[in-house]
Amino acid sequence: MKMQQSLFCASLVLIVTFFYTTSAQQSPVQAPAASPSIPTLQQSPPASPPGLLNTVPLVPVSPNAAPSPAIPKVPTIDIVQILSKAKRFSVLIRLLKTTQLINQLNSQLVTSGSGGLTLFAPQDSAFSKLKPGFLNSLTDRQKVELLQFHTLSSFISISNFDTLTNPVQTQAGDDPKRLQLNVTTYGGSQVSMTTGAVNATVTGTVYTDNKLAIYEVDKVLLPLDVVLPKPKAPSPSPSKSAGKKSSPDESGDGNKNTNDDDGAVPVDNSEGSLSFKAHTILWMPFVLGLAFAGGNMV
Repeated sequence: MKMQQSLFCASLVLIVTFFYTTSAQQSPVQAPAASPSIPTLQQSPPASPPGLLNTVPLVPVSPNAAPSPAIPKVPTIDIVQILSKAKRFSVLIRLLKTTQLINQLNSQLVTSGSGGLTLFAPQDSAFSKLKPGFLNSLTDRQKVELLQFHTLSSFISISNFDTLTNPVQTQAGDDPKRLQLNVTTYGGSQVSMTTGAVNATVTGTVYTDNKLAIYEVDKVLLPLDVVLPKPKAPSPSPSKSAGKKSSPDESGDGNKNTNDDDGAVPVDNSEGSLSFKAHTILWMPFVLGLAFAGGNMV
């Protein structure tokens, strides 16, 4: 009996001791003090596992405005770069640069609503067929007109040349007499052109997309406006020329009148004085005879 009581007391002491020790260890955790590392862990975004995309944006979206979508850039087309890659249009490139027409053509390609461009590109061998010194004899305006005569203000594919109406209007103008360009197609792929001064043929395609088409031609397209001589200015009428010639005579008459006022003796008056002297000589003997007869009578 005593032994059971002793065991009960010992067990009770062990339970009380264990409970007191456990309560003493848990009391610091229940304190309101916060660890300084906890806010740092809460502010940083959780690291994504390897192989997964982090969807957390680096720049947070403003609650009042969302970021505008990126505007795609319009691809630029440089005609000179395209011709340079072909490596046989150096003369045409030089003309496009010196006349500054290349800036206008490139800007037309990126203009919204533009129907595109079609360029007929003569190769260097085509320019060598021209008369020596022909290009140097042209004025700046004629060089621009020559290049514009090789350009259409719309995109024409090689299979759509049969839809054009002759004479085809170019950027040089629409004069059917001096700026005519007639196009003829054969079989849908062969294209020939005539300007009234030159017959040319499309020998290949240099570049084509939905905005620009560049076709190689075997001759320079010379318009009649450049080949034919310019009309001369009308010559002055004969009446006007006669009027101009009469002014020196009128000035001469004025000089004569001035000489008369100065006391110069005219030719006609001198002849009258000679005749007066002749009559005086003829009457002189008669007068002397009368005087002699009168003296004798006295």
